[in-house]
Amino acid sequence: MLKVSSISFSYQNEPTLKTIDFSVSQGSCQAIIGESGCGKSTLLQAIYGLYDLDEGHIFWNEIEILGPKYHLIPGMEFMKYLAQDFDLMPYITVAENVGKYLSNFYPDQKKERIFELLDIVEMTEYAHVKAKNLSGGQMQRVALARVLAKEPEVLLLDEPFSHIDNFRKNSLRRKLFHYLKKQGITTLIATHDTTDVLSYADAVLVMKAGNAIAQGTPKELYHTSDLYVASLFEEVSLLNIEGHIHHVYPHHVQISSKGMPAQVEHCYFKGSHYLLALRMGSALVYGVHYEPIAEGSQVFIQIMSR
Repeated sequence: MLKVSSISFSYQNEPTLKTIDFSVSQGSCQAIIGESGCGKSTLLQAIYGLYDLDEGHIFWNEIEILGPKYHLIPGMEFMKYLAQDFDLMPYITVAENVGKYLSNFYPDQKKERIFELLDIVEMTEYAHVKAKNLSGGQMQRVALARVLAKEPEVLLLDEPFSHIDNFRKNSLRRKLFHYLKKQGITTLIATHDTTDVLSYADAVLVMKAGNAIAQGTPKELYHTSDLYVASLFEEVSLLNIEGHIHHVYPHHVQISSKGMPAQVEHCYFKGSHYLLALRMGSALVYGVHYEPIAEGSQVFIQIMSR
C-alpha cells in the first residue's frame, strides 16, 4: 500500500501542498484531478522522492520515500514517474529508447520485451525510427513504453495522453490500463481528462489550491453536491428550483412540452447529440437534445432525476 500521511511542501514561502492524506491499495488506480496549478504534478513529484517534504511522510509498504537530502540520485527504484516532457534520447531509435535500461545479457528476451511494450502503445511500426523524427503524440507513447520496460511496482503518470489524438487515445487507454491492472501495478494518474477518471480509476483525489478537498470513487464524486468537483467532470449549471440551488449536468436537462421556460441561446453539434445553452433569466443552463433547435427559440425544460 502507498500511504501519504499529512504531507506539506513549499517551493518558497507559500505552501504548494497542504496537509494531504490518502492511501492507495496495491494494484489499484488512483486519479488525481483539479484545475491547472492546484498541485497535481507537485504531488506526484513529491511521492517519487524529488522533493524534501516540509512535513509528513510517504510510505510504500514499509519503505519510507525520502527526498534529495537522503538520496544522491532522487527517485525510488521500485517506482517510475512519467513527466510531461518525455525525456527521450533523440538520436537513437524508438526500440533503443524503450530498451535503454534493459539488460543486454539476454538479447532475445530484451527484444521480445521491447516489442511487447511497443504493441501496447501501438508503436511497433516505428521501432527503428529515431525519436527526433516522431510527433509529440508518438513521443508520448514511446515514453509510456519506456517507463514500463523495467516493470515498476508503482507508476506515476502526469497527463500521460495529453499529446495523443482522440482516435488513438481511446484504444491506447484500454490497452494500457488493462495491462497495468493485469500486472498489479499500482498507478497514480494526474489528469484533466474525465475518461481517465470515470472509466479506469478505482479512486479519485480532488485538489484545489494545494489542498485535497474530496476523495471517493469516480461514481461518488460524479454525483457530488460540490460545484467545483462537479465542474471537473463536465459542463455544470446552477439552477434555482423551488427556492433551492441545485447543480445539474446537461443530461439532466430535458426539453419538454411543459415545465420551466427557457430561450435557446446557442445550439452546438456534438456528434451524438446537441448541447443547448439555455437562458433562464440571469442563469445560463446547459442541456442535451438529439435534434437541433434554432437559436432564439422558446422552449420548456424539465430536470430529470439526478
